[in-house]
Amino acid sequence: MNGEPQVNDRIRPLAPMSHPVFRMVWFASLASNLGGLIQSVGAAWLMTSIATSADMVALVQASVSLPIMLFSLAAGAIADNFERRKVMIAAQIFLLGVSVLLAIITYLGLITPWVLLLFTFLIGCGTALYNPSWQASVGEMVPRTVLPAAVALNSVNFNLSRSVGPAIGGIIVASLGAAASFAVNAVSYLPLLFAISRWKPPVQQRTLPPERMFEAMTTGLRYVAMSPHIEKVLLRGFVFGFTAIIVLALLPLVSRDQLHGGPLLYGLMLGCFGIGAIAGAFLSGKARETMSNESVARLAFIGFAICATFVALSPNAWLAGLGISIGGVCWVLALAMFNVTVQLSTPRWVLGRALALYQTATFGGMALGSWVWGLAAEEYGVPTALLIAALVMLGGAAIGLRFGLPRKTPDNLDPLGRWRVPDIELDLRGQSGPVAVLVEYLIEEKDTRAFLEAMKERKRIRRRDGARQWELLRDTQKPDRWVESYRVPTWNDYVRLNQRRTQADAGVDDRILSLHSGGERPRVLRMVIRPTEWTEPGLQTKTPVDLG
Repeated sequence: MNGEPQVNDRIRPLAPMSHPVFRMVWFASLASNLGGLIQSVGAAWLMTSIATSADMVALVQASVSLPIMLFSLAAGAIADNFERRKVMIAAQIFLLGVSVLLAIITYLGLITPWVLLLFTFLIGCGTALYNPSWQASVGEMVPRTVLPAAVALNSVNFNLSRSVGPAIGGIIVASLGAAASFAVNAVSYLPLLFAISRWKPPVQQRTLPPERMFEAMTTGLRYVAMSPHIEKVLLRGFVFGFTAIIVLALLPLVSRDQLHGGPLLYGLMLGCFGIGAIAGAFLSGKARETMSNESVARLAFIGFAICATFVALSPNAWLAGLGISIGGVCWVLALAMFNVTVQLSTPRWVLGRALALYQTATFGGMALGSWVWGLAAEEYGVPTALLIAALVMLGGAAIGLRFGLPRKTPDNLDPLGRWRVPDIELDLRGQSGPVAVLVEYLIEEKDTRAFLEAMKERKRIRRRDGARQWELLRDTQKPDRWVESYRVPTWNDYVRLNQRRTQADAGVDDRILSLHSGGERPRVLRMVIRPTEWTEPGLQTKTPVDLG
């Protein structure tokens, strides 16, 4: 494919559908999402029948969101260190088993409010495991140029299901009971399992073993902490999830008590939200072209405040449905933009963890918001809680004045590829370490200020990619001699750190090299730290090289 079609792909909403794998998984996901929403209607309405308090009804939404907040980072580490396709299959099999068991227990009349919350929590656990691998895999199914359109189409997928699934769910629950809705959900996992099993992604050649789980999780946290763009997205995602979830969390009560309807009306209200969300998905591409990310975020917050106000004050289902449709538009505008921003701001090696932390922030906000707004509805009534949330949403728009979202033009985060594993005389294993690295520079006095500015960015990049105890030293006898010093736990970690540098980092490297006044490249010393007690186990050097 030449350059021109790729440019056009960026502005064609259906461009990802020309890629067979994405198309196959998309249609299978449509069936799965449809089943999931039917199950959600069954669970929410079942809780209104077996529980008496508003906060228990709101906890149905919280119990699905909470596992995503708690376990997404671990799932992201798994997605980055293991074959994502296998992780997705395992998650779908787990979800299938939980849904079958829930249907059986409900059919036998053994369900209680806390048992229902347990099963919705387990469904949330399976979703937490699946989502990072799935979202990170989208970039393997379509070219990077059409990634925003693919994310938008995935939003269309879910919200197309939302537009009809809840209504179908309401009919199923009203006519056959909640157990039938859970059984339908179980069956809906089968097409997606089949599609994923047929997908054969290119096998990535790994020269290093997977990171240990704890180290992988801390690496993800460190990368996000050293990436200001992603931190801002996480903050705004948390606030949006915390405030916007009130409409979905309290909608069963609005449908029953304020609009005097049953499960069918509740499903129709969710359908209005889904229709609005589909419109939002198709508008998101145009919004990204004509508006800044920050403008889209503010529009979404303000629009959702209008939605909550409509729902709180509407005397009939027609006006409530209109307000909920506005909320659906803003829901997708915000979440699709957040997702794309994270994906375009993160290299492939840590993408699963970055997306997982985004999910943790957003769904953590949803889980906390479901609980808080449920308590507020119990104390002050549903309409008052919605109006309070609308005011908080306006505050979420104002946060952008201090924590504005990053520009739309992404950095080139492809691997830099300049570094090669050095030849070493000392026999090392991959786990040998700690390793201290010293890089010597010769900097003329007139270039000192520019050098310090460049090294400030170098420090952020080194620490982001795994360096510890980073320091910059200056020779007291030869002031033009500077030494960059840092440590990594093992030789494998040193190799990983250097392989993680991206094309976007090249400018910093080139700037530092241009200031180096030596005739040769800066001298690099790689030192394995050894205690003086040579007899301590693991210190012998006569071992074969093993970097894997």
